[in-house]
Amino acid sequence: MTERIVVVGAALLDGGHLLAARRSAPPELAGRWELPGGKVERGETPEAALVRELREELGVEAEPVERVPGEWPLRPPYVLQVWTARLLPGSGRPEPLQDHDALRWLAPGELWDVNWLDQDLPAVREVLARLDAGAH
Repeated sequence: MTERIVVVGAALLDGGHLLAARRSAPPELAGRWELPGGKVERGETPEAALVRELREELGVEAEPVERVPGEWPLRPPYVLQVWTARLLPGSGRPEPLQDHDALRWLAPGELWDVNWLDQDLPAVREVLARLDAGAH
């Protein structure tokens, strides 16, 4: 049996807005939008991976708040798990440092204005449900 590898995604929330990041690579994903994040390294917790990935990709310090229910398959052996997260005070504004060429803060009514990666769609729907339920 192949060991599954967890990829963490950050539903980074600020003032009721969700951060979307546009991929710049690889070519087959370039131009599509995703929740920022990346692979959990061996011996690392998903929460620690989320903090590390946001630091590497966006240059910010953030803290995980809670896991979004569900797990979504990516190409084997990868699975996506998503956490809501918030920027720490004094962390600055996210910048597209690695793997991305643009960022957008999307209000709930704007979430479908970007072309999300197919594998991120169910997670974004789950985050939107949480926003609508008052988790602003």
